[in-house]
Amino acid sequence: MIQDIYPKIYHNEYHDVKPAENDFIFVFYKNTVLLRFWEGKLRYPTLKEMAGFHYVYYYLFCIDNYKYFLAFPGLEPEQNKADIPLSLPDYHYEDVRIFRSAGSKHSAFAGITAHHLFIWYQANRFCGRCGHKMSPDHKERMLFCSDCHNMVYPRISPAVIVGVLNGNKLLMSKYAGRAYANYALIAGFTEIGESAEQTVEREVMEEVGLKVKNIRYYKSQPWAFSGSLLMGFFCELDGSDRITLDTNELAEAGWYAPDEIDLEDDYVSLTREMIMLFKNGNHCHKTALL
Repeated sequence: MIQDIYPKIYHNEYHDVKPAENDFIFVFYKNTVLLRFWEGKLRYPTLKEMAGFHYVYYYLFCIDNYKYFLAFPGLEPEQNKADIPLSLPDYHYEDVRIFRSAGSKHSAFAGITAHHLFIWYQANRFCGRCGHKMSPDHKERMLFCSDCHNMVYPRISPAVIVGVLNGNKLLMSKYAGRAYANYALIAGFTEIGESAEQTVEREVMEEVGLKVKNIRYYKSQPWAFSGSLLMGFFCELDGSDRITLDTNELAEAGWYAPDEIDLEDDYVSLTREMIMLFKNGNHCHKTALL
């Protein structure tokens, strides 16, 4: 999956440091990222390449000994040029969805994780309690309001991915009105006051009108594309297999045997890994139900 970057190691401990000339800098413009391709791999600008531009830099994380920072002009009103994209020779802007298919896995993971933090910084420039400007803390990754003392930490939304089994068939679906057009599994965010298992039951009922039983946890994945922590579950159909489709959420849904699944592992998403377990006859999905 996208976070599996071994032997490289992701270090997310916060450090109050400034970038050095060879540290990597993420520049986001709306839903795009500034990059170039070098020997077929993603490459981000370094501080040295951004000399002459006035940005506020925020430390993000390390991968091995390489440091990554976020360039963010929007926190200071007098520097608020977020609607004017930075231009650098040899670099161009790509939609952040490129991280789903990029050949350099650790660079893709770095990019989408940085975008998750960019969205958080961007959404919390001002205090949601009193409206005053927020300031970054110097001890931990937190934004602080000096007026009302409100503290805001990066937001992670729990969500579930559900593999519903009906004998030798798996329930697969396609989203309605989304750019992602391949088959997926039932998914949804956990609501206030419910457990992950209750989310599984509710989402399956809401989206396809089915009851499930024997819910068993499989694996989790950070999924920065939606600011989520995904939790994968397998479960069994309980009762009728007649699908009642929620057309606001799904374009289609159906039961598929392994030889009817025309997908390959993308080595990126938990959804695809779970589908591949079923397709390839791997008994992990059956073991999860024991």
